[in-house]
Amino acid sequence: MKRIPENEHLGYSDTPILTDSGYHVHDGSRPQPPVVTPGDSGEPPSDATILFDGSTLNAWESINGGPVPWKLIGDGSVEVIPETGNIRTLESLGDIQLHLEFRSPTEIKGEGQGRGNSGVFLMGLYEIQVLDNYQNPTYADGTVGGLYGQRPPLVNAIREPGSWNTYDILWECPVFEGGKLAKPARITALLNGVVVQHANELLGPTTHKDLPPSEPHASTGPLMLQDHKDLVRFRNIWYRSIGSYDQ
Repeated sequence: MKRIPENEHLGYSDTPILTDSGYHVHDGSRPQPPVVTPGDSGEPPSDATILFDGSTLNAWESINGGPVPWKLIGDGSVEVIPETGNIRTLESLGDIQLHLEFRSPTEIKGEGQGRGNSGVFLMGLYEIQVLDNYQNPTYADGTVGGLYGQRPPLVNAIREPGSWNTYDILWECPVFEGGKLAKPARITALLNGVVVQHANELLGPTTHKDLPPSEPHASTGPLMLQDHKDLVRFRNIWYRSIGSYDQ
């Protein structure tokens, strides 16, 4: 049996250099990853920032100014009050891991885009669609899980009306240099545990019946939830900032 030298598990300093980081292969001096305690049974991890836990909307505001006009529900969710306007976080966010849950109305009304419609806007600009597409087809780039007007989802993984659905999203902000786009926004998204967007680049901010604009904008922005005149509910919203390696 080969004897493993004492403390070999701590790394090496005589191995080749990794060109992307400057560290040796298996470098013993490379910083250790931070320890995060994962949540149990849907609970957020230990380093998450809670945006909505069902008790208060203090982290949010109306896009029209002032407190959120939507309705807090006893089941720990918040429900859109139609025609009161979108809501957004007070905090401006960058690259994040986002978790949220949404529910379309139990009572089925309308069809296509007129049924259980809302949206999650990263940076207040880039929409991933919320829609009741259970046995309810619409144009492909407007389907739930789609990047509205740009990228259809890989699959339609929506649950029946009245059931709770889960989004888990990895979001990378666009980068502008010298007034020009240096790196597009990119998103990976799972709907109910099923991949619907895989490292997809966006063409620009979300528009309706038009091509995305290409003007530079701020490097961070709020998370925004849409009032599309349907009684959609949201709950259990949290995020984690995505930092850099070796820090």
